[in-house]
Amino acid sequence: MIKEKTVVIDSDKLIRTVSRIAHEIVERNGDLKSIVLVGVLRRGATFAKMLKEQIKSFEGADVAMGELDITLYRDDLTEIDVDPQVKKREIGVPVAGKNVIICDDVIFTGRTARAAMEAVLAFGRPATIQLAVVVDRGHRELPIKPDYIGKNIPTSLSEVISVKFTEFDGENCVAICENV
Repeated sequence: MIKEKTVVIDSDKLIRTVSRIAHEIVERNGDLKSIVLVGVLRRGATFAKMLKEQIKSFEGADVAMGELDITLYRDDLTEIDVDPQVKKREIGVPVAGKNVIICDDVIFTGRTARAAMEAVLAFGRPATIQLAVVVDRGHRELPIKPDYIGKNIPTSLSEVISVKFTEFDGENCVAICENV
């Protein structure tokens, strides 16, 4: 069972964090037509939608966005389930020659980010692949570093970071939880 210990980012601060990351993406990439936000299902896709809305609100540009199911690209697939269920096989937008920004809620070991990069490459060769995360909690097993980080939250291995979004959890916040 997981028990919430403390909320480290409330709803208002989460919106400001997403807005800051959206500004950083625009500053770094310049040509908004070259950007494709790719959200890792589930919460990464919600994060990508929020970034898309923020960019549209202050730039007036409607950047491309897709969603990515990394199930088949995981290196622990056989440990998860004998018969894994793939929810979505297409990203929904072309990635070849684009600046693809993979969006996820938390980076931990780096294995999800690696799987997401592999999945993106299966759909074409982007100009660049960048990584945006709401939280970097450390404990990397692979040499992967996000380009855009909402907040670094050092954690112990017994702790869990929970990024909550209204569409799934009824609220927007980031909490540190503990296995009890």
